[in-house]
Amino acid sequence: MRLIFHIWRQPVRDFRGHTVRYESDGLSPDMSMLEALDVLNEELILKGQDPVAFEHDCREGICGSCGFVINGVAHGPVPKTTVCQLTLRHFKDGEEIYLEPWRARAFPVLKDLMVDRSAFDRIIAAGGYISVQAGGAPDGNTIPVPKADAERAMDAAACIGCGACVAACPNASASLFTAAKVTHLGLLPQGQPERASRALRMVAQMNAEGFGQCTNIGECEAVCPKGIPLEVISRMNRDFLRATFSTGWRAR
Repeated sequence: MRLIFHIWRQPVRDFRGHTVRYESDGLSPDMSMLEALDVLNEELILKGQDPVAFEHDCREGICGSCGFVINGVAHGPVPKTTVCQLTLRHFKDGEEIYLEPWRARAFPVLKDLMVDRSAFDRIIAAGGYISVQAGGAPDGNTIPVPKADAERAMDAAACIGCGACVAACPNASASLFTAAKVTHLGLLPQGQPERASRALRMVAQMNAEGFGQCTNIGECEAVCPKGIPLEVISRMNRDFLRATFSTGWRAR
């Protein structure tokens, strides 16, 4: 299988990048997109050229490390699939593929397809910790949680923080990511003591990082590899507004 790659190359941050054309032959349809880049990089190294930089870790669609735009779509053309799980069988032999990094002011490009997503870490850190003394692992039935709430909390907790939602949003909003983290703990009994302050602080940090505002376009949900629903954003907004108008709650 032969593919033609048009890859964004940018040697360092704050340096003007450009697209470079590469051809790679001998690829297998069973390879993932990252494995195809591995093959391409081996070819570039043998030629004495700089390999393409991209982020990866588990390659099992769990860690959220990998991610870039493929032919204009975050993570590529297959719904609910990360780049590392996207196989070449979804492309035609000889097809031209355009690879670009996430595009957002809050996600500056570090090199080639790698971006700095530490803004997500700061948003999570702003939420703080729960004050409930968890102790040892309790029995599953010790703390009763309604089934509907448990399922919604687990759906929100599935967020891997890859950043596709930001890259796909025309406003570069991080509302889906932030809302998933707020919703996860906000639905569980252990997360109730800091529910209001958590929403205030995380939303404030999200805005401070320079992300855009959500206008309910829905592109974030469409490209999310874990299918996080837009519903979590409405839950975050509700918690934020309640905390804002509640006496005694202030973002610190």
